[in-house]
Amino acid sequence: MRKGSIAPAPLWWPTGRVRSEHPCSHPVPLVLGIETSCDETAVAVVRDGTEVLSSVVSSQVDLHARYGGVVPEVASRAHTELLVPVTAQALVEAGVTGRQLAAVAATTGPGLVGALLVGVSAAKAFALTWQVPFVAVNHLEAHLYAALLEEPDLAFPLVVLIVSGGHTMLVEMLDHGDYRLLGETLDDAAGEAFDKVARFLGLGYPGGPAIDNAALDGDPSAIAFPRAMRNEGLDFSFSGLKTAVVNHVRENPDVSTADVAASFQAAVVDVLVEKSRRAAADVGARALALGGGVAANTLLREQFLGACADDGIQGFIPTRSMCTDNAAMIAAAGWYRHQRLGPSPLDTGADPRDRLFHR
Repeated sequence: MRKGSIAPAPLWWPTGRVRSEHPCSHPVPLVLGIETSCDETAVAVVRDGTEVLSSVVSSQVDLHARYGGVVPEVASRAHTELLVPVTAQALVEAGVTGRQLAAVAATTGPGLVGALLVGVSAAKAFALTWQVPFVAVNHLEAHLYAALLEEPDLAFPLVVLIVSGGHTMLVEMLDHGDYRLLGETLDDAAGEAFDKVARFLGLGYPGGPAIDNAALDGDPSAIAFPRAMRNEGLDFSFSGLKTAVVNHVRENPDVSTADVAASFQAAVVDVLVEKSRRAAADVGARALALGGGVAANTLLREQFLGACADDGIQGFIPTRSMCTDNAAMIAAAGWYRHQRLGPSPLDTGADPRDRLFHR
């Protein structure tokens, strides 16, 4: 059974000595980030919250594809087996040792509780061994930093559309650590809708890339699927769209799968882009950015940048490797969080329902 694709790396953990200076004043301000919230075992080393020295991601897609989705127990066991060698490889690629770190950051939520516990437990153990601070990071906050990691000059206030398998939300980023929720999904997240529609159409897992590929041969105007809540506030709803796809295919069994995929994708992207533009205009944002796994979608990337150009606003989309779950964004968010709030208590636990905002 394939458990990831990483190169062999030496398993060594230098302990170092207690440093007298504050970690943030260290001449080489490096943060090791760990991400295990779902089915990616990821570790990265980032300098100053902006420079990625290494980013290693071991994907579990092959493990879960046969089940049509992520199996929590399988994910947790794979993280347990992969995290140490992935961490070692990240350190080797960065050319640093544990004693050179300023902090170890890890995702504490939201996510799968078993998967989160693996990363959180390892991060605390590394922090104690290397005698550096531990920093707890919210996964959604980290997605805000994916764009800033590659374009640190993005101007505040910044509106970020986070769109993934579990979340769809518009966030106003006023400054580091100063965020405001503008809108969120009221039911299915966009990525969840992609997965469910892809499964129904028999396109396989993961659903996002499968729909993206199938849509290349389809007509996005072939089927007039609904754009729910398109002109109503900044919240989202994709459950009705998913149901419309199912009903249409059942009523028209000979319909082209490519046309269904293209028309469904167009409906999702239309709403995401329209509400992002409205949010940016409402708050007077100086820039608009994407984050989350669905940000890798080809049509969304094209329409998003096109809308920014039309509106005369700075737009930025992270590279696809930074859209999906990765540890570089965890390290970046951890660096800024540590600067503001200092270390997290070592009794901080994993919280699968951790929220960045509470309405």
